[in-house]
Amino acid sequence: MTTIAVLADPPREGFVLPELAETSPLSASEAAELYAAMLKDTFVAVANSGGELLVNYRPDEAIPDEYAGDESSEEELRALADEALEGTDDVRFEVQVGETLSGRAGNTATHLLEEEGVATVAIVDGTAPMLTRKEIDSAAMKLRRSEVVLGPAADGRLYYLGATDTIDFADVYTPPELETATQRAVDAGHDVDYLPAMTSVETGADLCSLIPLLNSRIAAERIVPVNTASYLHELGVHVEERDGKRTVVR
Repeated sequence: MTTIAVLADPPREGFVLPELAETSPLSASEAAELYAAMLKDTFVAVANSGGELLVNYRPDEAIPDEYAGDESSEEELRALADEALEGTDDVRFEVQVGETLSGRAGNTATHLLEEEGVATVAIVDGTAPMLTRKEIDSAAMKLRRSEVVLGPAADGRLYYLGATDTIDFADVYTPPELETATQRAVDAGHDVDYLPAMTSVETGADLCSLIPLLNSRIAAERIVPVNTASYLHELGVHVEERDGKRTVVR
């Protein structure tokens, strides 16, 4: 069984996906709502897979004061997971440790592999809503043959980092993350395998890639991430070509 750690932030306006709000028609509050929807779909995908869901949340003291909420970070994410899964009895919640994304991911993976004796661990950030049970279980199979499995996103980013052994996690998310993580794995003497490329939503360009995929799958009556697709439909956003450039419009 792979323990899938979802590095999750409380979905607060301005705190999550700030670049998406700056580069798309979505407001900061709508970007936060979309982030919450994508997290819920990620929770569902992991819960339906053969893996164990670990919600690895940002502690309140690591969140700037201007983004403080009425509830704690843990309470918000527990409520979100409960809404997505109709119960959280089988979900682990643990606080993140570290100042940077690389540090938080590395501390979580190292703790699980070395201190808890977990056989395989994966790190995801919940912004790739097309990540389904199929890909998660496929990654678990790949991890039987390779020590590291990576899921590439646009611009050399990562939506999935799975491992059966530790690597040098220091600054492992240095852009381009895919190359950096691969090199760290190779330096550690590990074999590396890959999942299919997938959209990780951080910018307006990412949303421009995701929306046509969701709409086409809905038209073809294929499976879609329900929470993400429903929220984008509610917003009424779609993709058009304007002045020779494809863009998200309302």
